[in-house]
Amino acid sequence: MNIRKFAGIDIGSNGVRLLIANVLEEEGKEPIFSKGSLVRVPIRLGADVFEQGKISPENTVRLKDAMEAYRLLMKVQGVEAYRACATSAMREATNGKEVVEEVAQQTGIFIEIIDGAEEAAIIANTDLHTLLEGDKNYLYIDVGGGSTEFTVYAQGEVRAARSFPIGGVRLLKGKADEQLWDKVKDWIRLYTKDLKDMEAIGSGGNINKISKSTGKRKDVPLTLHFLEEYLEQINQMTYEERIRDLELNPDRADILPLALPIYIKAMKWAKIKHILVPKVGLADGIVRQLYLNS
Repeated sequence: MNIRKFAGIDIGSNGVRLLIANVLEEEGKEPIFSKGSLVRVPIRLGADVFEQGKISPENTVRLKDAMEAYRLLMKVQGVEAYRACATSAMREATNGKEVVEEVAQQTGIFIEIIDGAEEAAIIANTDLHTLLEGDKNYLYIDVGGGSTEFTVYAQGEVRAARSFPIGGVRLLKGKADEQLWDKVKDWIRLYTKDLKDMEAIGSGGNINKISKSTGKRKDVPLTLHFLEEYLEQINQMTYEERIRDLELNPDRADILPLALPIYIKAMKWAKIKHILVPKVGLADGIVRQLYLNS
């Protein structure tokens, strides 16, 4: 058996994640991907960008410190290749390129700013395909802090994909109006109206946290009814109660009630009753991509 290590860095609007994964190789067998370690730092870049249009000096310093820490962690663990990708907040920041240059100069970590289409394509490169049954139809919903990526799969093929600037942090800052919600609704209805027996697949820190709290396996779906009841429950709790009683991180406790309705509304517009939560994300897709290209 040969064990190789790859790392994916996901620089989102609500947090910055480092995934170090082990890839187990055995002759004549498919490689096995396993999570070696996952580190998340709550640097809310979206709070800067969606209000001020740029990343603040304070968060620039925090990001540089995080990248230096990640560089050392990757060195200690013997990572052979990594890729760092920044999404919605960095895309929209007027000083995004400057921050990327500062990080590279200080830490040696090069950050790529990717668009919504590439973000969705990388996530689709995970073991997501193992969940897709060829004779079924799916709506894939990936909710982030600044944007949500939707992909419609019909009979195993991608029918349509689009990124919308709606996410937990953006909603927290009041930066998504009703017209934008209408565009999402119209798009989902257009591409799902003639598809029957649809299921949803959800990814993102918020739905992953909810799924984990149920103790269910990733191949057991959550129901729309459960999500609606969960939303009602957390809306009746204070911010402090969510942190204490639900064991949510402080930067998750305030956006969960805003991010969860994105899944619920999308499922209703597509007339879907169940959602699978495979607990995969951008960092997982990056790791798989690095391995396949090695």
